[in-house]
Amino acid sequence: MFYASDISKAYGERSLFNGLEVSVSGGDRVALIGANGSGKTTLLDILAGETLADTGTISGRRGATVGYLKQEPAPFASKSLLQEVLEANTQAIELSDRIAEMRGALSSTTTAAEQDALMDHLATLENQLEAAGGIDRDHEAKAILSGLGFKENDFTREMTEFSGGWMMRAELARLLFRNPDVLLLDEPTNHLDLEANIWFEKYLSSFKGGVVVTSHDRTFLNQVANRVLAIEPGEVVHHRGNYDEYLAARERALEIKEAAAARQEREMQRQMRFVERFRYKATKARQVQSRLKQLEKIEAIELPRATRKVRYSFPEPPRSGADIITLAGVGKSYGDNVVYRDLNLTLERGDRVALVGPNGAGKSTLLKILAGALPIDDGERRLGHNVTTTYYAQHVLDQLDPNNTSIKELREAAPAESEQNLRTILGGFLFSGDDILKPISVLSGGEKARVALAKLLLQPSNFLLMDEPTNHLDIASREILSDALGDYRGSICLVTHDRTLIRQVANKIIEIDGGRPRVFPGDYDNYLYRKQQEAAEAPSVADANGAQPAASKNGSGGRRSRRTLTPEEEQQRALNRQARKLAARIDEIGVAISDRETQSAELEAMFADPGQFDDRDALAATGERYRILKEEEQSLWDEWERLSEEAEDIDRMLVGLKSD
Repeated sequence: MFYASDISKAYGERSLFNGLEVSVSGGDRVALIGANGSGKTTLLDILAGETLADTGTISGRRGATVGYLKQEPAPFASKSLLQEVLEANTQAIELSDRIAEMRGALSSTTTAAEQDALMDHLATLENQLEAAGGIDRDHEAKAILSGLGFKENDFTREMTEFSGGWMMRAELARLLFRNPDVLLLDEPTNHLDLEANIWFEKYLSSFKGGVVVTSHDRTFLNQVANRVLAIEPGEVVHHRGNYDEYLAARERALEIKEAAAARQEREMQRQMRFVERFRYKATKARQVQSRLKQLEKIEAIELPRATRKVRYSFPEPPRSGADIITLAGVGKSYGDNVVYRDLNLTLERGDRVALVGPNGAGKSTLLKILAGALPIDDGERRLGHNVTTTYYAQHVLDQLDPNNTSIKELREAAPAESEQNLRTILGGFLFSGDDILKPISVLSGGEKARVALAKLLLQPSNFLLMDEPTNHLDIASREILSDALGDYRGSICLVTHDRTLIRQVANKIIEIDGGRPRVFPGDYDNYLYRKQQEAAEAPSVADANGAQPAASKNGSGGRRSRRTLTPEEEQQRALNRQARKLAARIDEIGVAISDRETQSAELEAMFADPGQFDDRDALAATGERYRILKEEEQSLWDEWERLSEEAEDIDRMLVGLKSD
């Protein structure tokens, strides 16, 4: 659909990319990735024709259309939401006008030849209108808006009534309704909640045109992308596959490059040792010169920087009581809109909770109530013994002192911490060298967010509440946030649309729907599995009145009437049963492994102090016990790995059945 060749762009002495090439065809979904400031948005501007490249050309298929979603929406007129979306498809509007004109001309034509010609032309225009999505325009527009989270009563609201985040969704809806041949999408998921994100993933997966997309949402990129274009320092990397596959390939390439660099370094040192040893020996002068020329020709292998996992040393929070917080009979309304009525919820020490649910369910409202940032209308909010809370939302960025440096901001928040530890923590949050001496006023939104997060985690609280903490953060920053939360020793409750962060942090999921919380112990994948099981096991045909039928004399009348399951549904049910058994056994093995590891660690501690053993026989017996524990542990790990592979195979079969 289009091809960009030899694209280069620089600002002053800073080069973003050189000789970049990219082609996009129908069905291509290209993830454009790179560090903040690497030039991703600039490249999208160039591909959209809004910025000139320094060198290179862009060519496309004749008549191909390009739609570009920027991070800031274009201004809207004072029209209704639905009208704005409908009017975005100008091609359909023009075709509809021409069809109306043609029908008018047809009614005034008298000769058969002219009528036949007009009828042929009319049929062509109607086919073009259908291809442009113009036949069911209202239905299509409403389907897109609903998928992006708009309610039916939003369709007639004027655009001036919506907030910035909803305007971005409307801009995305307008773009999707246009149905261009190529979509250029700059951070399209920034203002989407989980449900809208999942709908959007499915939409893009079935989109017949080409897509180039930047996003900080790792899960989104894995679900959508089938190609990666990575702008890395000094090079542009192409990869076929999704984001995680790119990372794995990059890791392998890095290992190969590191080995090559090590071999190169060893060879250079060997040559230099020869030069140093025989530099002043006349009989070796020619060989010395030859080796020096060889060294000059060697192009040093440069290793790309990789984000490494950092261990964070945060203050030890005070130990709280068993219950962190309790909400009893809580009610909260906004005018006539009742969000919660008689809400009861208790969070416990060690909980790392992710609040999930559809847009407008009340997740942020519940988080603010838990944080004490929003007064309740009824009931009681009761903090547990010795609980201290810290609340992170977008307002904390405004509380940073613009005149402070990053290190000074942290020093004022934690005066008891050593300078070295503060520098280490800032290093973990991707601030290096003189970066920590820059005033906050010159930092980007993402950099300010990282300072605010580091500052927050330095406060010795034991209950951290976070509302969309990944906003403004790129993928590398989200990874270090996940690392930091992993090292945080208190309890956590967060709202985020970043499923990767939920997977890495949460040990309990609370689903909010209809003003009622539903608690799912376990991680996010366990929550998804439970929801999948519930959907699969739901009755196929429910009694219309919701009443149990009376039992017949032969005892068979108590069964509900159900339709006959198809072979695929029978297979799906059998696979679900098998998956549940495997999951239960895998959990048992995990407990057994943990037990063996604990016992082994206790014995290793004893071996470190041989004085604990009365004689050599006792030491030998303990050594034999340790050997048996390690063998059992290895055997359990082997079984765990085998069953996990079986479970993954079953999951793939279930996904295949659902997609058929």
